[in-house]
Amino acid sequence: MATPPPVPLSAHEEHIFRSRYPAVLVPENVTLPDFVFQDSELYADKVAFVEAVTGKAYTYGELVRETRRFAKALRSIGLRKGHVVIVVLPNVPEYGIVALGIMAAGGVYSGVNPAAHESEIKKQVQAANAKIIVTNDLSYGKVVGLELPVILLGEARIGSAMNWYELLDAADRATDKYAYEDVHQNDLCALPFSSGTTGMSKGVMLTHRNLVANLCSSLFSVGPEMVGQVTTLGLIPFFHIYGITGICFATLRNKGKVVVMSRFELRTFLNALITQEVTFAPIVPPIILALVKNPIVEEFDLSKLKLRAIMTAAAPLAPELLTAFENKFPGVQVQEAYGLTEHSCITLTHGDPNLEHGIAKKNSVGFILPNLEVKFIDPDTGRSLPKNTPGEICVRSQCVMQGYYNNKEETDRAIDKDGWLHTGDIGYIDDDGDIFIVDRIKELIKYKGFQVAPAEIEAILLTHPSVEDVAVVPLPDEEAGEIPAACVVMKKEARESEEDIINYVESNVAHYKKLSS
Repeated sequence: MATPPPVPLSAHEEHIFRSRYPAVLVPENVTLPDFVFQDSELYADKVAFVEAVTGKAYTYGELVRETRRFAKALRSIGLRKGHVVIVVLPNVPEYGIVALGIMAAGGVYSGVNPAAHESEIKKQVQAANAKIIVTNDLSYGKVVGLELPVILLGEARIGSAMNWYELLDAADRATDKYAYEDVHQNDLCALPFSSGTTGMSKGVMLTHRNLVANLCSSLFSVGPEMVGQVTTLGLIPFFHIYGITGICFATLRNKGKVVVMSRFELRTFLNALITQEVTFAPIVPPIILALVKNPIVEEFDLSKLKLRAIMTAAAPLAPELLTAFENKFPGVQVQEAYGLTEHSCITLTHGDPNLEHGIAKKNSVGFILPNLEVKFIDPDTGRSLPKNTPGEICVRSQCVMQGYYNNKEETDRAIDKDGWLHTGDIGYIDDDGDIFIVDRIKELIKYKGFQVAPAEIEAILLTHPSVEDVAVVPLPDEEAGEIPAACVVMKKEARESEEDIINYVESNVAHYKKLSS
């Protein structure tokens, strides 16, 4: 019997998509702090961070000086290369100093949501093997029992915590006997926690190289004429990778100004946009909904806005909401973005039409950035798919994390042997190179852009003595996008009410993870 002819290679062709724009250079041997501070001396008197409500500000000259002081202070109290520092802070003008100071000292920055429950902070501290905690007086009570040195931001002096100003002053007076350890580009600098594509929160290992490469790709279209000209709203939480990299580091790299807001309140938000002359506002869909529907907006003279663009990420934007926003704010460009902690950013609609860098279509999450490779695979067969065919989005680049901290099994599940990061999201690329998200494989619930892992809430519910079994699922919600709901099987002898179970979860999690009745 004749042997069948060999299958042509084209039948197994890999459909790999790359940017329509040329590759950009990623500098070698430069740390993230050095990269974002490059040329800061030329902008020494320009404001880098300003708090929207109080007006407290730091210039670029002050930012660089305070970052160096904090790095020296950390070394003086025993921080060594590779040590993790947990930061439990809201958005404050010192946040960049804290994060960059940790990195400049050779440490690893790991942000925590200040709204997190005490037990959630403890889990992250233990999972990261953290050595120091930086927080403020409002969150001190949540960390005091963790038996780690605590640095307290602000004027407050509480217990055995080190006061921020006193620590910096002491470091100034100290000799530089603390051996400086060379920090290399391939050293870890950040350990944000993410639920990834499935399951419980995990530490994402990011190097200086990962974040520098990401900034080079995502800022590729920012021309010299825009340097020093952009004022960015800093409302997205800085503990989130989008806040610290996409807002703080990206703005500092281009010598813009970050207008810091610790919480969303509509009047304060609109007042900040107008008085601080914000030109670029990364926000989430629930804020866009408020801008479209809330009558408070009519109290303000919108003709005074200098806003040129908003960017929405972290959750999908409904087409009808996009249309309503564009009708109300006709001069403001709407950009949608897509990213994840394990890569920081995959596609961004940061194009500038004046430079012939196209803006992606409405409801697209953007085009592929320079230096990135993207493919779409069939979740069942693993085969890569051609254009206009939905599949799991996979990305390969210098921005892909080093893995999950102390979790090889989850790392191997997320990054395959060829270096592709599997995102757990389903999408497709059209004939013009624009990418659309259509579904999720991953289990995450997105509440106002925050990640809620069903497995985490299920694990908490299963610790209740009256709960037999449970499944947590998302329910659609106009304001939040999705809210977590639980289907609970109670034990026969159980006497607790539905409200008791809801309260039990609420007492163990941050507010955005609580169940709705």
